[in-house]
Amino acid sequence: MSGGAFYGIGVGPGDSELITVKGARLIGETKYLFVPIAKVKADSVAFDIVKPYISAGTHVTELVFPMVTDKSELEKRWNESAEKIVDIIRTGEDACFVTLGDPLLYSTYIYLLRAVKRIEPDIKVVTIPGVTAICAVAALTGFPVGERKELVTIVPASDDLDVLRDAILRGGSIALMKVGKRLQQVLELLDELDVIDNSVFVAHAGMNNQMVETDLKKLFGKSAKTGYLSSILIHTGAQSS
Repeated sequence: MSGGAFYGIGVGPGDSELITVKGARLIGETKYLFVPIAKVKADSVAFDIVKPYISAGTHVTELVFPMVTDKSELEKRWNESAEKIVDIIRTGEDACFVTLGDPLLYSTYIYLLRAVKRIEPDIKVVTIPGVTAICAVAALTGFPVGERKELVTIVPASDDLDVLRDAILRGGSIALMKVGKRLQQVLELLDELDVIDNSVFVAHAGMNNQMVETDLKKLFGKSAKTGYLSSILIHTGAQSS
């Protein structure tokens, strides 16, 4: 395929200064920038992060990715968004899509990229890594994520907390992402397994409303909104086998 390239740019957890030099340069140079939103007329966290780097005259397009579990609805949105991106690239221009954290770690970009490549398999793709929430939380709390040959497990919070339970029982360190509304259930499990005192919590890392808590027992009774855009790092206190 002749034409432009599709750039997927990780913009980090929230602090505009944590964008890579390459990511910032590409955002400043692009004529066509695509940003994700959860619903029409909603704010885009990723867009807020990259605002300092956007040049005058850049065309900014919002792509709606609703917070739903209906696979058919999500695929419809991914395909619609992919068509918009491919239309730009076919003109010979580059298209940049920005996403929180790293593009290939629990990111909408993964599904969007697949949809783009279904339409144009030979499209040029360049993915720019970003600082993950895991790294940001570790830096803010001084939490060593991995030591020596210690096991490090990344777990997305889900309604089935047995996955997290099993990870804790295996030992090592655990990075729990996408905590959201499950915060209270997670806290209860950490307390039950006696690892709550070896855990740290950060929400909205690098943003104006950043919340850092190293005493997770203080989070009991907090509203469900407290867990939004948050991660928890856990150390089991035991070496993995």
